Amino acid sequence: MTARASRRQRPLSPFMIGPYYRPQLTSMMSISHRISGVLLSLGALLVAAWLIAVASGPEAYSGFASFANSLPGQLLAAALVVAIVYHWLNGLRHLAWDLGVGLEIPKAYASGWTVVVATVLISALLLWLLLSGGAR
Repeated sequence: MTARASRRQRPLSPFMIGPYYRPQLTSMMSISHRISGVLLSLGALLVAAWLIAVASGPEAYSGFASFANSLPGQLLAAALVVAIVYHWLNGLRHLAWDLGVGLEIPKAYASGWTVVVATVLISALLLWLLLSGGAR
């Protein structure tokens, strides 16, 4: 078999999840980190829309507030809360890796599961505070 033929049969990238690459916690968290970053960028546009609505007067703000209080608006807000908590915690994990801390496979998995569990718990607490009025 020639070098060229063997190159064609191998996967081109470890991101070819499916028949060539078994998903692992670290790869799924990397993909999720990127997705949460994109979601947060879109969330920044919502913050800008909110500020524009506030500056545009009571009618514009009323329209934005109606959307924010609707089920889709609340689901979007919940998704943004989860995204920011996950992105922040996973970013701290990557910062530790940049410092050379926790790079061993068992520690990488332990920190990964810690991020997942902490994301669920912190997000649930924040959403409970926001939706129950406990943040007042």
